[in-house]
Amino acid sequence: MSEIDVHKIRELDPPQRVLMGPGPSNVHPRVYKALSMPIIGHLDPRFLQIMDEVQALLRWVFQTTNRFTLAMPGTGSSGMEATFVNTVEPGDTVIIGINGVFGNRMADIVERCGGNVIRVEAPWGQIVDPQRLEDAFNQANTPIKALAIVHAETSTGVRQPIEELGALCHQHDALFIVDAVTSLAGIELKVDEWEIDVCYSGTQKCLSCPPGLAPITFSDRAIEIVRNRSSKVQSWYLDLNMILNYWEDKSRAYHHTAPINMFYALREALRLVQEDTLERRHHIHRRQSNKFLMGCEDLGLEFFIEEEEYRLPMLNVIRIPDHVHDLAARQTLLLDYNLEIGAGLGELAGKVWRVGLMGETAKYANVVYLLEMLEPLIQHK
Repeated sequence: MSEIDVHKIRELDPPQRVLMGPGPSNVHPRVYKALSMPIIGHLDPRFLQIMDEVQALLRWVFQTTNRFTLAMPGTGSSGMEATFVNTVEPGDTVIIGINGVFGNRMADIVERCGGNVIRVEAPWGQIVDPQRLEDAFNQANTPIKALAIVHAETSTGVRQPIEELGALCHQHDALFIVDAVTSLAGIELKVDEWEIDVCYSGTQKCLSCPPGLAPITFSDRAIEIVRNRSSKVQSWYLDLNMILNYWEDKSRAYHHTAPINMFYALREALRLVQEDTLERRHHIHRRQSNKFLMGCEDLGLEFFIEEEEYRLPMLNVIRIPDHVHDLAARQTLLLDYNLEIGAGLGELAGKVWRVGLMGETAKYANVVYLLEMLEPLIQHK
């Protein structure tokens, strides 16, 4: 580690980047302005009102009437962990659809909770066949606590069809858990209509808010399970039995100091989505993705996901040509052009680029800029 002379540390001056990776995305000036508003106490009556407003806006964006809808402190991964530490007890069995990094991460957390995992795996770049998930229920020799799956797998760019899975889970008296970290406000997501019991996300993707909070919603069925656990939640900080007293109880029982200014930012980011409407946001993601993919075709680039219906419009995954050096190309884009794209993860490292067109980043000017900067990197051999 290099030594830093603390007396030479100057005023912070981060570069202006075009963020076209898998997150964070670029942030609207109104959200930055909200971040800079005066801080108040986490039990101040005005802040409690702001919490209620955030809660109402989150219900709208999740398309749910769930009473237990809130924003957890931490990034999307805290939403993932909060979901499983609250709903899974030692000995519980959870079916998890796995076709990328984040399905594997869910399985890891369930096992850390003392749960048993039935893995239904698919090759990276493909969906998990819903029929195989149904077969996993039918072939299980033990009660199933939940089925968990990633709606938008950030490591591969796959859109998993989930519309019918909630009904399947409830036929087997199991919870339906959905990772919507990348999909919330990016593509269609209907928590109530699709019978989703727990759905969590992050602020830094299609909501175009800085990372720091994890929107999450629980059905009454899921909360009943949390309330009637036979063992304590293994995480004090993420224990919903206490957190909900802060959000829902009339006395607003203190649990933790909320990240005040992040709530300001999320509130404004959600207002921007509402002003746009979800339908328009979805349309913008599709339109800019189509323009980017057409440009990639013109450059001779290949798409990682062959079936168009399963491609995420807000996270486009393209194969790196054999003659292009992955790290050198991304460093050129970042350091010479202030343009960030994402590397492949896991078994896709060095094989693909992940190009985000999320929220504020999903603009035609950004698409044109990236294609112009990619062209000489790809054509040079």
